[in-house]
Amino acid sequence: MEDQLKEVPELTTHDLQSLLCSSERDFLIRNNGHQVKVESLKGKKVGLYFSASWCGPCQSFTPKLVKVYNELLSYSKFEVVFVSADEDNESFNSYFSKMPWLAIPFSDSETRDGLDKLFDVSGIPHLVILDENGKELTNEGVEIIKERGVEGYPFTPERIAELKEQEEEAKRNQSLKSILVSQSRDYVIRSDGKKVPVVELEGKTILLFFSLVTYKHAFTPKLVEVYRELRKEGENFEIVMIPLDDEEPSFKKEFEGMPWLSLPILDTTCEKLVRYFELSALPTVVVIGPDGKTLHPNVAEAIEEHGRKAYPFTPEKFAEIEELEKKKRETQTLESVLVSENCNFVIGNDGVKVQVSELVGKNILLYFSAHWCPPCRAFLPKLIEAYHEIKAKDDKFEVIFISSDRDQTSFDEFFSTMPWLAIPFGDNRKGSLSRLFKIKGIPMLVAIGPTGKTVTTEARELITYHGADAYPFTEERLKEIEEQYKKMAEEWPKKVRHALHKEHELVLTERVGYNCDGCNGMGRGWSFLCKECDFDLHPKCALVDKDEDMDNANEIKGDVKGEDEEKNPKEGWSCDGDVCYKA
Repeated sequence: MEDQLKEVPELTTHDLQSLLCSSERDFLIRNNGHQVKVESLKGKKVGLYFSASWCGPCQSFTPKLVKVYNELLSYSKFEVVFVSADEDNESFNSYFSKMPWLAIPFSDSETRDGLDKLFDVSGIPHLVILDENGKELTNEGVEIIKERGVEGYPFTPERIAELKEQEEEAKRNQSLKSILVSQSRDYVIRSDGKKVPVVELEGKTILLFFSLVTYKHAFTPKLVEVYRELRKEGENFEIVMIPLDDEEPSFKKEFEGMPWLSLPILDTTCEKLVRYFELSALPTVVVIGPDGKTLHPNVAEAIEEHGRKAYPFTPEKFAEIEELEKKKRETQTLESVLVSENCNFVIGNDGVKVQVSELVGKNILLYFSAHWCPPCRAFLPKLIEAYHEIKAKDDKFEVIFISSDRDQTSFDEFFSTMPWLAIPFGDNRKGSLSRLFKIKGIPMLVAIGPTGKTVTTEARELITYHGADAYPFTEERLKEIEEQYKKMAEEWPKKVRHALHKEHELVLTERVGYNCDGCNGMGRGWSFLCKECDFDLHPKCALVDKDEDMDNANEIKGDVKGEDEEKNPKEGWSCDGDVCYKA
């Protein structure tokens, strides 16, 4: 069998008998144990489905393939053959029991392995589609099923090209109908299952809410609030959810508590719209105007910050909001930032309250951070060092910790390591400050000047690159630092050789930003660079020839990494590199 398969890749057409049979077997099986002769597939299109029960993406994709398969049963000659990558017969049987199609018996590992090699299967799920004559139509069946669903049939290159042209035509002549209606569906649904014709939504402002409803995002309650306010006011608008979930029972349970409309779960239009609107983040809320044209690609942030005031999400409304924000920034004071209703104080780690009024006239850093966040813990020693250096020179300086910790205990533990002030854990000001300064990732440092106006939201980077020398974080100070570096660079050698990079010379180069391959610290301004190898050293690392210093730096890197691995991000956040982001 394996020898037969090795000869096939040279051919454009496959013989199903040779492909799917062995010397002992000329049949495939159903999940009830019934045998089906391979010769019965003659004249049919066949999808070879490489999959396994242990594979998460496979578990997500299989229901989509089942849906398409069942829809095609009534009017097409299409069959699927499961080629399992499961590790034991019990797992195979359990997974196969959810499939309405055929399979190669699990016991025939030789045929299964041969097909893997023949079709160069490097990842699963993988779906190869053959035409009625055994000719390979595509090895991108998974993508086609996800994006096109039953509309992709008969899965020929011509059909896919036709669908792409239709999409381009739909973009040129976009309407609500072209966005939401498919060949098999002209309605959306309510949470009670009632169908609402898309035609009834024409002429309204429509928000397309792309969401994973089973993932509880803090944005959803805010959107519910805005929806109910606008409906109460009689505004001519509606929300249509575009669910990206793959488990129907969980979706139905969550959808019950939502007041708006939705596309049906697993509807192929959901995947089409992900591609159509080039979705890159969740949540995303696309605004479709009364004329069916796209007004805005994503107003999720505007809704989060401004709520109902952002409606109707037109360019004129956003210009109006920006003008109000500009005036707000121009009149900003420390008290307008940190005082809210009866909350007019911050606390020391001894619990003593400090009135915000006592901090007026000082340079303030707002430190958004959390104990569960590895980049935050890695950055903290650097900030503490800079804090003490700055305080020694200027007492009119303070840091205020704004926590994203999970609970009071975590907050207390983390805050106890800090020499500065904090907003109490659970304080409502944390949310308003995060919105005001558009906090999407932590750690983040916002510098507030003596007048109460924002100096920069990038103080974390300045501390990382320059330490206490960056104080007071103004543009003028940064220009002074740049001039200092230029004068220092004039005295440095133009090229050096270093024990950490023996292959090539390192050339003194002006850099916007880089990561030092010696101490693993961030750098900017000047680097000793090997462009060919993309290898950077801080001048302070490049101009010392002490291997033990480098060893110590590597030990420090290892210690930090080890500590980071012990912590998990808070739910709703994900960590990437040196920042943890809101998911």
